[in-house]
Amino acid sequence: MRLRRLAVFTVAALALAGTATAGSSVVSVNVDRTAISTALGHKFVFRSTIANHGTAPVRGLIAHLNVLSLRNGVYIDPEDWSSHRTRYLAPIPVGGSVTLTWKLQAVNTGSIGVYVAVLRQSGVAQPPITGPTVNVSIAKRTTLNSGGVLLLALGIPALLGALTFTIRTRRRAA
Repeated sequence: MRLRRLAVFTVAALALAGTATAGSSVVSVNVDRTAISTALGHKFVFRSTIANHGTAPVRGLIAHLNVLSLRNGVYIDPEDWSSHRTRYLAPIPVGGSVTLTWKLQAVNTGSIGVYVAVLRQSGVAQPPITGPTVNVSIAKRTTLNSGGVLLLALGIPALLGALTFTIRTRRRAA
């Protein structure tokens, strides 16, 4: 009974640290940074490293990118942020690791949490292994000339006004 409690405590402690046991292997997830600042509409990148610290190769892992709002009442559709959110990993040898590059685009303003979860393809009922949260701060982008539209918005009415003025002036002169 004591041994079982110790094993449960060890697995729980490893899970809290972003590490979990998977058979005879120990897998961890780390990220290259935990904070990113960007602006609405901009693209950004971060990397995660999945490492095998165990005594046997680990196979059949899936890494999945998760995106959520850290503010209540803000809806996030993760597919808008990245179209490649699921990666099926090649076997990771003992002491080896794999680094994944995640490319995202800022779709909402505010505070967003991004994290990578790793789970087994077998679907065995055990908690996923997660890495630290990457806190993404996205500033509003306020601009008068969004995408060059200001010239069109002011130029077309001015051109139409000048054309109308020219036609009326010529008709009066005739």
